Amino acid sequence: MATFRLTNFLFSTFLLLCWLSWSASGSTSAPEDFIPCLLNNSDPSHPISSAIYTPNNSSFSSVLQAYIRNSRFNTSTTRKPFLILTALHVSHIQASILCARRHNLQMKIRSGGHDYEGVSYVAEVPFFILDMLNLRAIEIDIEKETAWIQTGATLGEVYYRIAEKSKVHGYPAGVCPTVGVGGHISGAGYGNMMRKYGLTVDNIDDALIVDVNGQLLDRKAMGEDLFWAISGGGGSSFCVVLSYKIKLVRVPEKVTVFRVTRTLEQNASYIGSRWQQVADKLDRDLFIRFIMDVVNDTQTGKKTGRATFSALFLGDAERLFSVMNTSFPELDLKRSEVNETSWIQSVLFWTNYAIGTSEDVLLSRTPQVNSLKRKSDYVKKPISKEGLEWIWDRMATLEAPLTLTFNPYGGRMAEIASTASPFPHRKGNLAKIQYAVNWNEQGTEAANYYIGLTRKLHEYMTPFVSKNPREAFYNYKDLDLGINHNGRESYYEGRAYGIKYFLGNFNRLVEIKTRVDPQNFFRNEQSIPTLPPN
Repeated sequence: MATFRLTNFLFSTFLLLCWLSWSASGSTSAPEDFIPCLLNNSDPSHPISSAIYTPNNSSFSSVLQAYIRNSRFNTSTTRKPFLILTALHVSHIQASILCARRHNLQMKIRSGGHDYEGVSYVAEVPFFILDMLNLRAIEIDIEKETAWIQTGATLGEVYYRIAEKSKVHGYPAGVCPTVGVGGHISGAGYGNMMRKYGLTVDNIDDALIVDVNGQLLDRKAMGEDLFWAISGGGGSSFCVVLSYKIKLVRVPEKVTVFRVTRTLEQNASYIGSRWQQVADKLDRDLFIRFIMDVVNDTQTGKKTGRATFSALFLGDAERLFSVMNTSFPELDLKRSEVNETSWIQSVLFWTNYAIGTSEDVLLSRTPQVNSLKRKSDYVKKPISKEGLEWIWDRMATLEAPLTLTFNPYGGRMAEIASTASPFPHRKGNLAKIQYAVNWNEQGTEAANYYIGLTRKLHEYMTPFVSKNPREAFYNYKDLDLGINHNGRESYYEGRAYGIKYFLGNFNRLVEIKTRVDPQNFFRNEQSIPTLPPN
């Protein structure tokens, strides 16, 4: 024991000296006693020192960059955190909250790092990152059809562990396996089973959080209001979510997938218009995503509009064709274009792996990384064939690898009340659109160019999407909608984006926030604000 204490003291002293050296360089305004505060306020049986990374640590850059998923926030001029805490125990989270509150420091909470605007690991003020990557335990209970999942786990790890236990269970979450559980679930993430089972937050039973006072609370202890808020309103505005208890869903042993493309020369505009007429009314076992982009025609070499239809059907091919022939014959789907497989293999298919690939790839936490911009919209009425052709024409003029991805609603989504969770976009929506552009060029000029094109396409789409307000999806974070500087105007700045993300649920989120975090400790550029002072 004496040896351990001496070793811990020496290492703590080394950390402090590194910290003081870096602070003296003028790179941060963080107080000199922040690390001592962390060291003195964590559980001695779970030393925190090995979880602390400062810029003087040789691993600092690799730890920081390991979960940066958007390259435009990984440049030499991007402000870096003054410290990264890769929590290994709940006491580390509690110490970070206590010490950050004591010194009025901004804490960014990162799970998978897929936040499109880098909000979980970038700030314009001095900040540190609480990184959840080591808190990734997954406990599956097939008999009860539930699982406890720590928020540092990835969706791929969750799917893999479920499939280890059962061939007939899954979870209705996203199709990108490297996405972190924390942000995905707390922001009401969705996947290709949402028409059958709803969103992630429609399938959770409980949670463990650390609140602003450092208390470890479950659903009963936190109360239904706070549990409601972290079930789609974003956990990082209210607390640190340590884990969620999810409800597993049933999947058949055999599912069917397909991905087919049609160009304008192959009646893509007509097929796309028909998709909008039926996509939200199809058998709820069938999810068909519709993607618009522009490619060079293989015959003429000229630009043409392309429609891609990707599907998951919770059943065999025979029943799929019965549904398609009755409800969507315009696609003219061929037997050679579909594959019957297991649910876990369908996850790989949707991640663009070949069917038959080893499922071990789902355990990889390293995605392809490039620069990107995303935006979102909601479609309430079908866009005409002529409207689609006009959109493709506008996309062609922008000369960028832009895509519009339409995700269909209906089914279970239309049955759940808009107030059941903070996520309000239920009934009345035909589909959600994601605008996407990726690029590899470096520098501000390239970023401004591609972001500008995305904004132009978003502007072009104004006649076809929701209005008053123009709705947006919180998990497709978009700082174009507004930035909260968390000052005197915080509430009013928060309304600018909050109403678009949460509609009528925004006011309830603000009331809960004001009650559980009145000093606005848990804050970021698009967090839920507190009520304005009287």
